[in-house]
Amino acid sequence: MKVLTVVGNRPQFIKSAPLSLALRAAGIEEVVLHTGQHYDRELSQVFFDELGLAEPRHRLATRSADPAVMRPGIAVTVEAERPDWVLVFGDTNSTLAGAQAGAEAGTPVAHVESGLRSGDWTMPEERNRVEVDQLAALLLCPDERSRAQLEREDVPGRAEVVGDVMADAARLFAPLARDRVPLDGLEPGRYAVATVHRQANVAQPRLGRIAEGLGRLEEPVVFPAHPRTRAALAGAGIWLGPNVRLVEPLGYLQLAALASQARVILTDSGGLQKEAYWYGVPCVTMRPSTEWMDTVEAGANVLVDDDPDRIAAAAAEAHMPAERPVLYGDGHASERIAELLSEPWAPSS
Repeated sequence: MKVLTVVGNRPQFIKSAPLSLALRAAGIEEVVLHTGQHYDRELSQVFFDELGLAEPRHRLATRSADPAVMRPGIAVTVEAERPDWVLVFGDTNSTLAGAQAGAEAGTPVAHVESGLRSGDWTMPEERNRVEVDQLAALLLCPDERSRAQLEREDVPGRAEVVGDVMADAARLFAPLARDRVPLDGLEPGRYAVATVHRQANVAQPRLGRIAEGLGRLEEPVVFPAHPRTRAALAGAGIWLGPNVRLVEPLGYLQLAALASQARVILTDSGGLQKEAYWYGVPCVTMRPSTEWMDTVEAGANVLVDDDPDRIAAAAAEAHMPAERPVLYGDGHASERIAELLSEPWAPSS
């Protein structure tokens, strides 16, 4: 059994780490292809250093986030490796390009995080989710809500609830991060962490409004900025308040150590919303919608869009509910995925 895993950005590296360990334990050969969608060292290479992952056997040299540019290189790799499965994660353009290349080659596609929907069709990620789920033969859902969504859409593939591989990563790596990474003068529970990277949020006027809201917080705000976000801030001449500490992108263990000990997390990242829940840190989501509505319904996450007043107020009032249901699995989704990929029913290339 051989699996071709397609990764291209930071969340996908994180998700692939525990699954790579589970595939190895199950005796499944894994070949990793790095699309180069995010090629900055702080957002890509560091994961192979920090998490001890094997270097990708294949790397695309396109340095592009366009799925049409990535797809031919992935197709060449599928033809050369002849895997039993093409495995893709999440909702990025790398996800879409990998699924398209696998489907075009007649190789079954397995999609981790199937069935997630925010309902916001202005987001390219939402369109990617829907198309990839239509192409996938095996739809690996984090929860029953996601599987029910796929049933409503009448997708042709087989849907299975396995839990969330990000819970696996949090279970494995967060304690290690807290032990290994110092907080650099910050006091646990007395600072906020902010991340902004979604395409809509790094354009004006949204970025300026978000920056204004962050500047109104009373505590220090550590703001690790993707190069695109940093360039947008500089290009628009946006002023950050004196409480906001703009820092370079962080490696996964650095961010896990910082986020898991924050008082509140403000983000537009889907992955970080979930991680905040698992860490027991309240979250403020700077988007009008989220694919992780369970965290909102549990009272651990608040949607504020780009409203500066609501950002500041929600951060000031943020708290975790007294009782938290178990959401998105028990930290063992990777083992279930490896078992499903090994089953006799699995299509073969």
